[in-house]
Amino acid sequence: MRAICLLYHDVIEETDWNSSGFTGPGTSKYKLSRHEFEAHVASIAKLRHEPPKLAHELTTASDGAVPFLLTFDDGGESAVTAVAGILKRLGWSGHFFVTAGQIGKKGFLNAEQIRSLRSEGHVVGSHSFSHPIRMSHCSEEELLNEWTSSIKILSDILNEQVDTASVPGGYYSTRVGEAAAEAGIRVLFNSEPTTALHNVLGCLVVGRYNISRGMPPGVSGDLVSGRSQERSRQWLYWNFKKLAKKFAGRPYLAARQWLLRE
Repeated sequence: MRAICLLYHDVIEETDWNSSGFTGPGTSKYKLSRHEFEAHVASIAKLRHEPPKLAHELTTASDGAVPFLLTFDDGGESAVTAVAGILKRLGWSGHFFVTAGQIGKKGFLNAEQIRSLRSEGHVVGSHSFSHPIRMSHCSEEELLNEWTSSIKILSDILNEQVDTASVPGGYYSTRVGEAAAEAGIRVLFNSEPTTALHNVLGCLVVGRYNISRGMPPGVSGDLVSGRSQERSRQWLYWNFKKLAKKFAGRPYLAARQWLLRE
């Protein structure tokens, strides 16, 4: 099985980058303006005439083009103030992954908004409870708690079992996937730029291609196309970063924060 999954974060009105989602050094790099996001989805719509798939449709065999999916991380309130309306005009649905420990806080979705997203046909999933800086370095107990506590909170809000999630920060490992599976998560999105899907203890793990501010709108279109240079570029860059994370550890994090400073 293969799938092309795009990773977005917040979509901001004007340039108030701290109005939705996490704030602080580097966060605005991953947020698009409304104008940018509208241009990105228009680029996708020119190339793909079918709507994006949802997580639980990935196991359905298809002889057509590789399916594409749209995901939005962190749980910022721009999910309802901007993103949902833009997707609705296209008749599209997406996946919104919520950091459960931030629910109801300034700039983040509240319970009513989360229910509103779900009622409009979007998938709501976990983005962990506390958004650890390096989730793959958490202990077994910490990993299980991050997933189980966030899943319970969201399931109680929606009055249905939540079984999708995304890994914060790009720090995925097999241990993270195994803990997700133990917590009842059936589809887990990470940040590895690949179309290949794999299974960890019954949990389907799906990679994603990241979209950040300043990328030309055509990047999103290129990513969902049949033959993509951008997919290859992101794969090479990701594997370079993987080596840096593995061998540099905390110095890598410090250097990253310095490079992404406001």
